[in-house]
Amino acid sequence: MKKLYSIRRVPALLKKKKLIVFDMDGTLTPSKAPMDPAMSRLLVRLLAVKKVAVIGGGKYGLFKKQLLAPFKKCPAALLKNMFLFPTTSTTFYRYDGGWKNVYTLTLSVRERAKIIKAFRDVLKETKYVLPEKTYGKTIEDRGTQVSFSPLGQDIVAYCGEKEGVRRKEEWKKKYEPMRVKVADILAKRLTEFEVHRGGLTTIDVTRKGIDKAYGIRAIERQLKVPVRDMVFVGDALYSGGNDSAARRTGVDCIAVRNPEETKEIIKKILEH
Repeated sequence: MKKLYSIRRVPALLKKKKLIVFDMDGTLTPSKAPMDPAMSRLLVRLLAVKKVAVIGGGKYGLFKKQLLAPFKKCPAALLKNMFLFPTTSTTFYRYDGGWKNVYTLTLSVRERAKIIKAFRDVLKETKYVLPEKTYGKTIEDRGTQVSFSPLGQDIVAYCGEKEGVRRKEEWKKKYEPMRVKVADILAKRLTEFEVHRGGLTTIDVTRKGIDKAYGIRAIERQLKVPVRDMVFVGDALYSGGNDSAARRTGVDCIAVRNPEETKEIIKKILEH
């Protein structure tokens, strides 16, 4: 396992990296919120000199809202250097005159039904009561994974970025022990699947072996870029965090706390 670097110590070796891999929520964007204009401008500059891949737990539709919609002014020639891996890399999109789906690893109807039932059973057993007001589905079938969001999948869309993220952060402060408990019980019951805590409030369930380590290997296969030529940037690289699995691949990793620190990382890469 390679060393984990922080923003305070970005090694000079990064200038040799061919591909920069970013987590989405909490790294490039606030939780389920659009990328801000400053980040968009920095990514355009980065795409001119490096290849960029983005892995996130959200589905492709969310990637379009968070990442691609604010990115409209990026030249098409540079978009060919960007590669998208939604729903924890169970899908892959690349640009070729438009965003084209390369693969999708869909769970069967029976598998998704089993996961949804397990979510409902565990939430009932742990006596977790949903808030009186939720925004969108709390248990969402994303085809390639099933995700639980206690405030609803669309809280940021309904309440706005600032208020939506604030409510999610409040929920996390109050209920994170409950989220850990629910995820742990699910992992014991759904042994043929992977259970991840993603973002501020979400629990994702994917096919066995699907995590950020799988994503790094998928990027290596699809883009023909060796792990030694990549660096991964994420906000949850700590033990138990949903980005930490990437470290098993031996990829160099840089830990950030929020998108503002990610901007500083990109600036440091561009300086070289």
